[in-house]
Parts: sequence; structure tokens; C-alpha cells
Amino acid sequence: MDSQEKDLATGKIEEVNTENVNTEEVKNQEENPEVAQMPQETSEVETPESNEVPAEERRVYSSKKEVVERLREIAQGEDEPDKDEVDFLKTIFYKMHIAEREAAFKAHLDNGGDELSFQILPDDEEEAFKAEMIIVKERRAKLLRQQEEEKENNLKRKLEIIEKIKTMVTSPDEANKSYNDFKALQQEWKEIKNVPASMVSELWRNYQLYVEQFYDMLKLNIEAREYDFKKNLEKKTALCEAAEKLADEPDVISASRQLQKLHQEYRETGPVAKEHREEMWNRFKAASTIVNKRHQQYFDDLRAKEEENLVKKTALCERIEALVEEPNNNFADWEKHTAELMDIQKEWKTIGFAPQKMNVKIFERFRSSCDKFFNMKTEYYKTLKETYKANIEKKRELIERARAMKDSKEWRKTSDKFVQLQKEWKTIGVVPKKQGDQLWEEFLGLCNEFFEARNKEGAGQRNEEHANLEKKRNIIAQLKELADNPEEGAQQKVQELVEEYNAIGHVPFKEKDKVYDEFHATIRAIYKKLNISASRKRLDNFKAKIKNVAAEKGGNALGNERLRLLNQYEKLKSEAQTYENNLGFLNASSKKGNSLIDEMKRKVQKLKDEIELVKDKIKAIDEQANKE
Repeated sequence: MDSQEKDLATGKIEEVNTENVNTEEVKNQEENPEVAQMPQETSEVETPESNEVPAEERRVYSSKKEVVERLREIAQGEDEPDKDEVDFLKTIFYKMHIAEREAAFKAHLDNGGDELSFQILPDDEEEAFKAEMIIVKERRAKLLRQQEEEKENNLKRKLEIIEKIKTMVTSPDEANKSYNDFKALQQEWKEIKNVPASMVSELWRNYQLYVEQFYDMLKLNIEAREYDFKKNLEKKTALCEAAEKLADEPDVISASRQLQKLHQEYRETGPVAKEHREEMWNRFKAASTIVNKRHQQYFDDLRAKEEENLVKKTALCERIEALVEEPNNNFADWEKHTAELMDIQKEWKTIGFAPQKMNVKIFERFRSSCDKFFNMKTEYYKTLKETYKANIEKKRELIERARAMKDSKEWRKTSDKFVQLQKEWKTIGVVPKKQGDQLWEEFLGLCNEFFEARNKEGAGQRNEEHANLEKKRNIIAQLKELADNPEEGAQQKVQELVEEYNAIGHVPFKEKDKVYDEFHATIRAIYKKLNISASRKRLDNFKAKIKNVAAEKGGNALGNERLRLLNQYEKLKSEAQTYENNLGFLNASSKKGNSLIDEMKRKVQKLKDEIELVKDKIKAIDEQANKE
């Protein structure tokens, strides 16, 4: 068996059929031992699984409806469904389907919706596509069963043909007469297609063996045989040239398919002269090897790229799984992590297919992690809505309190309350931005309305305060003049000026402490110079003090102070009465007794002076209260 026979027998390359020649034109076998090579079956050239569709078979679809219609034609047609085309239709349909869903989601967001309210609606075209796909799968399964049955029948028929040729070989004298029957058997053999793959090589070897033996018995006319050889040589040369050109075909899938057709033609072409047989076969095999290597390299590269894509997609899955585990304590955390997840999803779309056996699994892992994240986010926002609701109620309550106070004329007291309301507002948590802005505008408007009214009302008061400040400074100047140039009746004049000073109303707040300190420093200096009594100074100081208390703390503070002085007055009065009673029991006959009586009289007088001072203070409080 030569090298061509070995290659064909082991299934390395597609085998060759020969045309029969006329037995009347053949010389005897001993002079020209030509072995007819007529392999009919071989294993199909293995084509790796691919998501690709040959370029020449691709069709452009503009809508899912067109894809469904084409799939329906395949499902209801008579031809066998082509797996590559069906896979292509499935791929292009779901690309369009996903693109429509993303467009709907984007439109939902652009129209003011949020991610949580977006709903994926049922798709009639998708349901129709799935229904037709089920029919196609059932048809393909049925066709596969039929093909297996057909292969078994083909095997039986070919075995019968081998037995018939074997019988012809055992009758050498009848070889020329049975040539036509032999040719008919060859034709029938060619017409019989696939057989079980496990029987291809053995079946072909047996068939080739008996065909060669039959040709050995033929005494063909040498001229006719050489003519056939010449024609077959021309045909096989053209096939070799066509196979060699496929090395430059840019589409390796198309080149492989074309090579399959050339192999079929090479098989069906008759033998050539023995001296050209090995040469022609080696040339055709070499051209086939180049195409097959390119074909194999293409799918090796594709598989390598798919493995690389799997690594990238696995890394993205791990990133999302880590993202799901990160804590989200507030709205900002969720927004940050959502943005990161959306970036990962965009990156996922830029990566191509993973290996077919892992493509669905890795997508399910990716989708599961995304769903888990968004489910957690949904739960958070449900809880957040309750928090928003409570915060909105709190802010509305503050607004109502502000509304109730905005028309108040108690400027100082109400101002403090408004300031407190603003502090409370800051302690309340967040609410949705749109509602938060509306509530803040309403609250701020009520605050501004009150403070604008207060400022308007206080404009005249401020003018009065500045006038009072000038009056007090004028009195202080007069007191300083008395201190530097005492005159007769100065003490009375000082008393009048002090009372006039105390009768003057409020001064600007920023000047209050300064003028107060200046007044009392002047009073202390003039009292010291004029030797005015301590009780008078205390009373004057007290009057100045209660005036400030009234201005800062209001009437309640004066009432409390008056009550305290009344209690003090009763206590001093009782103590003075006790001392006076005790004086009646003392004996003044001794020196010591006189000394004790004098001491007790001094205490009684001191108590009486203190009582008078307390009475003057109570009177001063009453006068200040009347002014207020």
C-alpha cells in the first residue's frame, strides 16, 4: 500500500474516487498494473465549535421580527436546519433584545424614573422566538436519528456491494463481461452517502482491495486508458491549483468549506498514470495541509481569546462579589458602589465570548452577583423611605411651629425661639432633595418674614437707643465735672443726675457694657470725693443693676428679686425687734452693762438703716416695673 493509500486508510485526508475505464480498451494487467483508487467514505474534517458564521452566509437583520420570521422559515421548511445559522440567529436576536431593554431603561431614567421602579415587560417576540427554537431543536434531533438510521442502511448496502465485487473477482474469465455490472456497482457506491464513522476505514479498505483485484483482471485498451489518465491528470491538476489558491483566502472558514468540496471532486475523479499518482497526491495533500493548519490555527486563536475573556470575566465577577460584601452605611455609599458596579457592567460588555461550555455559567455568576447587589439596594431604599417619611414629618412640624410664631411681637423671646427652631432643623436627617428644597424654602420664608418684621420694628428703637446713649454720656460728663469741681449742693446734684441716668432707656447693645463701666467708675470716684454714704452708693448701684436685669431677663427676674427683698425686710425687722426687746432687760448700773447697751443700740440702728435700704430697693423695683 503506497503513501496515498496509507493516508486515506488512516483518515488523515479525504480520499479519491476514480472513474472507470472501458474494459475493451485495456491491455493485460501484467503489462500495466494500475491500481484503481476509489475511496468513497472518510471521516468529516473536524471543525471546532464556534460562535462564528461564515461571512458569505451572513445576512443583515434590522429587527427581531425579521430574525423570528427567518427562524420560523427554518422551523417550517423542508431543509435540514443549519446549526451555524441557527446559532447566529440566536446570537443576533438576543443582542437586539438586550439593546432594546437597555434603551428602555435609559429612556426610563431620562424621563425622571429611578432604577427601582423600572420593570421588564413580557416580550411577545421573545416568546415566539423561543417557541420556534424548540421546533428547530426537535427537528434537528429527529433528523439526527434519521441520519443514524440512514447510515446503518448505507452500511448494509455497501457491504452488499463489496460482496458482489468479491464474487466478480473470483471469476477472472468473466471480468470483461461483468465490467458494466462493475461500473454500475461503482456508481451505486458513489451514490451511497454516509455510514457510521467507526466503519469508514475498514469499509473503504475492503472495497479498495477488491476493486484493485478486479482491475488487475481487466485487459483494457492501453490507448483508451491513457486517454482517461490524461483527462484525469488535467482535472486533478486543476483541483490542486484550486486548493493552493485557498492559502490566500482571507476567510479561513470559507477556505475550509471550499476545500471540502475539492476533496469530494478529487475522490470522484478517476486514476492517473502510475508515475504521476504519488506526485499528484502529494501536491494536493500539501495544499490541503496549509488550509487545514490555517483553519486549526484560527480556532486555536479563537479558543485562546475565549480563555482570556473567561479570565477577564472571572475577575469582574470577583470584583462585584467583593463589592457586594462592602458595607453601605448611607446614601452616599450606595451611590458610590452603584457607580462602580455600572462601570464594571460597561467593561463586561466590551469583553467577547468565553469558551462555550463556560459562557453561560460565567454569565450566570455575573448576573447573580449584580442581582444580589440591587436587591440589597432595593431593601435599603425601602427602609430609607420610612426614614425620609419620619424626617419630613419632623420638618413639617417645625414649619408649623414657625408659622404660629411668625406674627409675634415679642421680638427678643420669639427671636430666641426661631434660633432654636433652626438648630433643631439641622439635627433632622436627610430627605429627598426635591422635597427637602421645598420644605427648606417654606421654613426659611417664615423665618425671614419674622426677622424682617422685627428689623423693621427695631429701626426706630435703634434710633432711640443711640439718643439714650448720648444722654447717658452727657450725664457722665456732668458727673465728671462735679468730681473735678465740687460745689455747694453737689451731693444733691449727684443724686439728681444718678436718678436722671437711671431713668434713661436702653442704649445700643454693643455700647451697653462700656457706658455702664464708665458711669460706675465716675460714681465711685465722686462718692469717694464727696464722702457720700455707702448705703446711698449701694442703692444707686442697685438701681442701675435692676435696670439691666429688666432689660436682659424681663419682668419675672424683677419679681423674684422683689420677693427676695420682702423676705429680707421681714427678717431684718424681726431681728431689730428682738434686739429692742432685749434692751429693756439689761441693767445699766455697771460699766460693762453700759457698754453692752451701747453695742446693742448700734446694732439696732444698723439694722434700721439696712431696713430702710431694703425698702428703698423695693421702691426702686416697683418704679422700674412701672416703667417696663
